[in-house]
Amino acid sequence: MGPNMYRHAIGIIPADIDHMGHVNNSVYLKWVQEAVVRYWEKVAPADAVTSHLWVALKHEISYRRPAFLDDTVVADVIAEQVQGARAFFTTVIKRGEDVIAEVKSTWCCLDAASRRPARLARDVIARFLPPLPEA
Repeated sequence: MGPNMYRHAIGIIPADIDHMGHVNNSVYLKWVQEAVVRYWEKVAPADAVTSHLWVALKHEISYRRPAFLDDTVVADVIAEQVQGARAFFTTVIKRGEDVIAEVKSTWCCLDAASRRPARLARDVIARFLPPLPEA
């Protein structure tokens, strides 16, 4: 895993399984939400975690294969870009080497007190994204 990546283990529970015997499509959103937030909590400094919240603005999911109750699944979260108060992530959900879903998502950082959009400090962003090469 590089500096802009985070691996999140996923536990599949019986309530995740739908009438067709596989993980319900809506559960993938729960997994992405959990994985991105855990990534933030693991990498960001404690003061940034307590002073900022994240809300999802958009998710675009490409389902590749079904997941089942006994599967071992992980979500690899990749920080792609930060623009102002928005952050862009790709989450690749895998069973072994098989990609079962890929999710492109846009998130908005909020100030925890005011609940208004907030830009992150450069030093916080640098924990998630490698520095851009000098021109």
